[in-house]
Amino acid sequence: MDKVNVITGVAAPLLRANVDTDTIIRIDRLTHESRNQLGRFALEALRLRPDGSEDPDCVLNQPPFRKASILLAGENFGCGSSREGAVWALMAMGVRCVIAPSFGEIFYNNCLQNGMLPVQLSAEAIGRLAQGAATQYVTVDLSAQTVSTVGAQFHFDIEPMRRDALLEGLDDISRTLALRARIDAWQRDDRLTRSWMWSALDA
Repeated sequence: MDKVNVITGVAAPLLRANVDTDTIIRIDRLTHESRNQLGRFALEALRLRPDGSEDPDCVLNQPPFRKASILLAGENFGCGSSREGAVWALMAMGVRCVIAPSFGEIFYNNCLQNGMLPVQLSAEAIGRLAQGAATQYVTVDLSAQTVSTVGAQFHFDIEPMRRDALLEGLDDISRTLALRARIDAWQRDDRLTRSWMWSALDA
């Protein structure tokens, strides 16, 4: 996956609580569309009217926010069913970071596995970011663990192992493969000390 370090761009304020994964992307879209085409269907329940036309009242359709790379969200963003496609859809839409007071646990982990940065900040901090979002860029610095805009900077926490994996562009499989030499050495030693464990595999 792509490395994540500093993300600077427009931050769209979609400050709704409990936006679930079905709202982010309908399940039927995942059965008919390729991963890189999911962006046009991301959050369609909020962006589009029943007839398929754009809803001008949706912040994501308003000119400053159409190509936002950062999404400011409400409590419990990404709750609901386990759906990795929700992350794919947001990324195909151009979003690289979601900032929310809290996340659905599975969605949060899926973000980290796909190179999307989920940042937890207080509702008050997100409100301050939203106030100037139409005219001021937001910068998220993963190395420094800060979110900043004109006149304000906020610190966020992230597990060091998760932070390093994003900085290096490594998912769990890639991180495991990076230890291949140590794994091979352990297996060679274990074959000598516990040969009976390997006899069935070697047969």
